[in-house]
Amino acid sequence: MSLSSPSEWAASLPMGQVATRQWLQARGASRHALDNALKSGRLIAPARGLLARPGLPVTWEGVVASLDRMMPDPVYVGGLSALERSGLGHYVTMASRVHLYSPGPAPAWLARLPVGVDWVWHVTSRLWDQQALQDSGSVREQRTPTLEGWPMASPEQAFLEVLADVPESVSFEHADNLMRGLSALSPRRLDTLLHACRHVRVKRLFFFFADRHPYPWRKRLDPADYDLGSGKRSVVRGGRLDRTYLITVPEAFHGQE
Repeated sequence: MSLSSPSEWAASLPMGQVATRQWLQARGASRHALDNALKSGRLIAPARGLLARPGLPVTWEGVVASLDRMMPDPVYVGGLSALERSGLGHYVTMASRVHLYSPGPAPAWLARLPVGVDWVWHVTSRLWDQQALQDSGSVREQRTPTLEGWPMASPEQAFLEVLADVPESVSFEHADNLMRGLSALSPRRLDTLLHACRHVRVKRLFFFFADRHPYPWRKRLDPADYDLGSGKRSVVRGGRLDRTYLITVPEAFHGQE
């Protein structure tokens, strides 16, 4: 197969997205054909080793769509970025950062793309059972008039992903403030995701914060239905033990509702 006609380029490299030379060559594009396409202007090189079609700028959303298409494992926008883009990140101030989640490592070329954001890559192998997460349908494609779908986590999934970073890069106060805006979560989706979650500390933290803000969906979830592990878990050094979920929490959060 020689990817030489415009229709063939469109099928393998949608507008607004990028592809590596290696990825295109593995799909039948010869090195000679790629060089000719660059010389003729049918392709451009936004960064070393990367190719795109002219006519539509490559945005960070296009990069996410490209990653999900090319990488061997799923890649999606999650955590703080997904909450912010769902209108639930009232306390999120890092709009120039995009949090990406995937079972595998980030490709080296990602940092070379000049799209105006800082990428924060999270490896999910310890957080999610990948098959169970995929079966949940919690990652959904987002669409714009000019760009094919790019994947983003649901608010339920995104909040659990945020909790994986407590307290290292997300404070207890930040997580608690985020929970204040999550009054309309789906208990059915939460149930599916809590079963798919491998991270005991995340699940304990979820119920800790959910108990502080007893929305109607909280009544539909029983902590006994999920694997919360056994024994005490240290979350905050020097914190006080919450005896319900056996995690250490900041003094200011101890015994408060």
